Amino acid sequence: MKVSKWLAILLATGLLSACGKDTQPRQTAKEPVGKYGHAVTLQGSVSSNSGLIKAGKIEARSPSGELLAETTLENSARYQLEIPAGTVLPIILNFLPAEHGSGAEKMISVAVQPAISKYDINPLTTAIANQAKALGGYTLRNMTRAAEDRVHVPDANKTSTGFRGDSTTQYGGWH
Repeated sequence: MKVSKWLAILLATGLLSACGKDTQPRQTAKEPVGKYGHAVTLQGSVSSNSGLIKAGKIEARSPSGELLAETTLENSARYQLEIPAGTVLPIILNFLPAEHGSGAEKMISVAVQPAISKYDINPLTTAIANQAKALGGYTLRNMTRAAEDRVHVPDANKTSTGFRGDSTTQYGGWH
């Protein structure tokens, strides 16, 4: 009986001494970082709520602020930027208006996927980028979440097939 008593005391002491110690630190799943394996041309158009913007400057910058490429809009709302191979994503595309009195505002769009090369810049892309930054940064997850929050689609319309209506009546009912 004495042995089991000592065993219980040792076990309790061991459990109590472990209470104050942290176990392994929690690992947060890091999102994979995209990277351009070859030189790529990013392109798109610039617009505001009142229409196309045909004057201003577009800059491609890294999150640290490093200038990667730039171009100027001259009588065209379309832009193209040559991004060198090996560039790590995200890339922040800044639109800077030609004149402060032109009514155009600074806007941004963020490139987060290496498979996509068309990035329009407008008030919606700016709002999505700002919300993603507030969520923790320009990651694919944050950009997707911010975009979903900005697009107002009722939950009933978010089926995988895109059917808009009562799913029990789709194709004549459940199959």
